[in-house]
Amino acid sequence: EVNDDSKEVTVDGESVKLTPYEYKILLLLVKNQGRVFTIEQIYENVWHEAAINTETVMVHVRNLREKIEINPSNPQYLKVVWGVGYKIEKQ
Repeated sequence: EVNDDSKEVTVDGESVKLTPYEYKILLLLVKNQGRVFTIEQIYENVWHEAAINTETVMVHVRNLREKIEINPSNPQYLKVVWGVGYKIEKQ
């Protein structure tokens, strides 16, 4: 659950601490559930500049998964669409 007013994220009732960029990536995906974003689109939406270093997106997504997924190697929420990008599954 993402509360944009308080900038709080909870998973199964437990508060999760995210970095500002992790939060922005999660918020973008949550607000667009089911929509697939390329790594470049995520970078441009979160950093507000042309995608230069997309590796940084993958690092943030990996860290985000570690924090919000029960089993990060088999994600329930933050899904990869191979060859395309990432999405949050509709719940």
